[in-house]
Amino acid sequence: MPGKTVLYAAVGPDITQYDMDVASGTLTARGTVSAPAKVQYVWPHASKKFLYVASTDSGSGMSGGGTNHHVTAWRIDPASGALTQHGAAIPLPSRPIHMSTDVPSEHVLVAFNNPPQVCVYRINPDGTASAEVLQPHAIDPGIFPHQVLPTPNGKQVILVARGFDADARKPEQPGALQVFDYKDGVLSNQVSIAPNGGYGFGPRHLDFHPTKPWIYVSLERQDQIAFFTHDNGRLSPDALVRADALKPGAQVGSRQLVGTVHVHPNGRFAYVANRASETVEAGGRKVFEGGQNSIAVYAIDPASGAPSAIQHAETHGIHPRTFHIDPSGRLMVIAHIMGLPLADGTTVPTRLTTHRIGDDGTLTFVRAYDIETNGQLMWWAGMVELP
Repeated sequence: MPGKTVLYAAVGPDITQYDMDVASGTLTARGTVSAPAKVQYVWPHASKKFLYVASTDSGSGMSGGGTNHHVTAWRIDPASGALTQHGAAIPLPSRPIHMSTDVPSEHVLVAFNNPPQVCVYRINPDGTASAEVLQPHAIDPGIFPHQVLPTPNGKQVILVARGFDADARKPEQPGALQVFDYKDGVLSNQVSIAPNGGYGFGPRHLDFHPTKPWIYVSLERQDQIAFFTHDNGRLSPDALVRADALKPGAQVGSRQLVGTVHVHPNGRFAYVANRASETVEAGGRKVFEGGQNSIAVYAIDPASGAPSAIQHAETHGIHPRTFHIDPSGRLMVIAHIMGLPLADGTTVPTRLTTHRIGDDGTLTFVRAYDIETNGQLMWWAGMVELP
């Protein structure tokens, strides 16, 4: 029988649990726990009995700094979803940007972007986090990694490295998908997928089709979604399709970025977040300059796997960094990292928004939940279906 699905959302170091009513699209806040530092990313154990939380006191992006970086295991109450810390936090070398577990959840995989690296940590039989697995071979993490994921069969790991656009100080730095063979915590036989040498290719996140050998990659620096195939973990050398993520003709922000990508559980649709949060001076204060905060919805061709845009749905918030689809495929919850004042004198607060997913894959806004952040960022949110 399917279990209860709960939403967890992190503001600074605090993780709040929300019970969800999928039919009505409503969220009800329950308990809150605190990680050792600001939450960066969270991943559930394959058993759904534990949650692994990567946290840091570092600034974001290239700002670096900080000395408090950890992965912490939390036990999930199977009836309520309440969290209880499970074992001691294990230290990390620098700010973690993303994490996951391997397919059997015997190891935690952690990506770092400054300095760039990927590390693997053991998970004890009792679910607690443990020591690092030292890699026997040198690893090229690429430039500014942003995600690390195992392939569905667990035999490979993909590290998504975004690169950088050119600016006044430096030329473009290329992006790549770094693909490793994987077994028992060890990464080997690295292959770099970097179309055109990685120039004009800025991948941020990817997701796998649930039944087909298809991969969908959000290209942050190009505001696109890219479609690759894979054969037992071996990726096509170039994208078969690259489709724009922004709504044609609509206002574009000066720093317009795509973000998270998710494939619908039924495999018929893909979703990509468009993010904007830059400000301009107006009347002596900084206000949102405008741009697209939306979810680009794509229909997936059942024969070829190619994505085609069918909707650009407003998220009703600022900078939708993470979103999640419930296991039934009927409800999407979007987490916005911040709020901002607008030029008209109103303010859009930091918020969670719920959206109904139709049979045709399109989104319909249901409601917004304004979140008090006390100056912190809502950096992550995700769902766990309880066992």
